[in-house]
Amino acid sequence: MRKRFKELTFIIMAMVFAVVAAGCGNAGGSGGGSGVDVGIVLPTKDEPRWVQDEQRFKDALADSDYSTEILFSQGSSAKEKENVEALLNKGIKVLIITPHDGAAAAAAVEAAKKDDVTVISYDRLITDTDAVDYYVTFDSLAVGAAQAQYLVDNAQGSDIPLYLYAGAGSDNNAFLFFEGAWKVLQPKIADGTFKIANSNEAEKLKDSADLSRDQLGKIIDQITTNWDPNEAKNKAQTHLTAVGNDQKGDVAILAPNDGTARSIADVFASDSAITSYLVTGQDAEQASIQYIIDEKQSMTVFKDVRTLVKDAMGMAVEILDGASPETTGSYDNGEVEVKAKQTDVIVVDKENVKAELIDSGYYEAGDFTGIE
Repeated sequence: MRKRFKELTFIIMAMVFAVVAAGCGNAGGSGGGSGVDVGIVLPTKDEPRWVQDEQRFKDALADSDYSTEILFSQGSSAKEKENVEALLNKGIKVLIITPHDGAAAAAAVEAAKKDDVTVISYDRLITDTDAVDYYVTFDSLAVGAAQAQYLVDNAQGSDIPLYLYAGAGSDNNAFLFFEGAWKVLQPKIADGTFKIANSNEAEKLKDSADLSRDQLGKIIDQITTNWDPNEAKNKAQTHLTAVGNDQKGDVAILAPNDGTARSIADVFASDSAITSYLVTGQDAEQASIQYIIDEKQSMTVFKDVRTLVKDAMGMAVEILDGASPETTGSYDNGEVEVKAKQTDVIVVDKENVKAELIDSGYYEAGDFTGIE
């Protein structure tokens, strides 16, 4: 009897071991059988923009025949690489990724390519690698140009102090945004409409319409916010403390996105020597739309995430179906020309906020106070 009990115990243990081993095998290699077709990696949950994108992806995937998983990297390239590896272990066939750092993300997507996974760079371009297949983006040069054109169209007089701010130097989009803005602003700086208040690197180049990557980098290094509202606030305070009243009065501010725009606007509004300010933004964040309604922020560049998500998921489905996705252009990432699908952008200010954001169903009127 004891011998038979031991035999049964051995058989049961062997069966348990077999199940565990099979499970470990699925978790450890690509195509592990968990059924995830599309992996999505977004940079952080700490910015409203990316939480918004997560929800848009979930909405877009609600009726999809393909399975997906969304992970956040929380501002860490190391975590980003872990996320990609985790998704590869689940057998993804397409990776949609917004890099925290465009260059640092190269290692993660190169691992994906080794597993024959198609890589779609989403909203931000991954640089210095040939392991990127497609890029889904808003026209970043057009975003910067639209911000700058708003300042040009609404500025009055001459010698208007111009405060320049940029995104993160690790984000290729920050270069494109600023390049697009500079091409519009530079002629108005050269003719005396604007005078640069907070960047001697930009001042040195005020007569140059076209800037090299190195020249753009030197300016951005000086005026970067790193997409961080607190850093933007501190930088704005430092700049206003450093200048005299001749660099205040009626001013124009190139702010790179809505989060930094609100922080910068609050600082300028609190300075008694600032009589008025124009300040740009982008992303149409709900908090900034309220700021626009309340005339605390001048404008935002509306990038309809619904369209961008639709473009990205449409591309992923085409790839999974064995088709070649449609593209509208390409971007040099420092290693290859990456085929791109570009989405149009819309300038929103107090005059058209209702038509563009409420009537289109992007937001509900009840999300705001004072909207007409």
